[in-house]
Amino acid sequence: MIAMFMGEFLHNIDAKGRIIIPAKYRDQLNMSVIVTRGLDGCLTVYTNEQWQIRYEELLKLPQTKKETRMYVAMVLAKAAECEIDTQGRINLPARLISEVGIEKECVVTGLGNHFQIWAKNRWNEYMSLAESSFEENAESMTGFLV
Repeated sequence: MIAMFMGEFLHNIDAKGRIIIPAKYRDQLNMSVIVTRGLDGCLTVYTNEQWQIRYEELLKLPQTKKETRMYVAMVLAKAAECEIDTQGRINLPARLISEVGIEKECVVTGLGNHFQIWAKNRWNEYMSLAESSFEENAESMTGFLV
């Protein structure tokens, strides 16, 4: 079964770096997830199955290109397996929390086969930009969207 994550959930991260995974998401997860640096200033969270697919895609990229090597290094070097505890929380690595500017308030957002964790202020800025260009972006994807 392919996981399907959607929606937006407000959560807090505690002083130990733990965040509760939304209950709707936990039903689709095993005992752990893979968390890595995402694009646009967030963390990206994958199921183990989806991470395997992502990992194989990364290995297929042309390693002779410096940009590819840098991107793959960022994604793989920053990746961490995070176990889900009995209360439905994961403990995020401190270095990742710092890199994406999460202090306390965060937003967990579903993106189909994976989800993201954002600092609330960054999410609000990102959504403001996305909302202002929503229709223009949709038009630019004509041909890809049915």
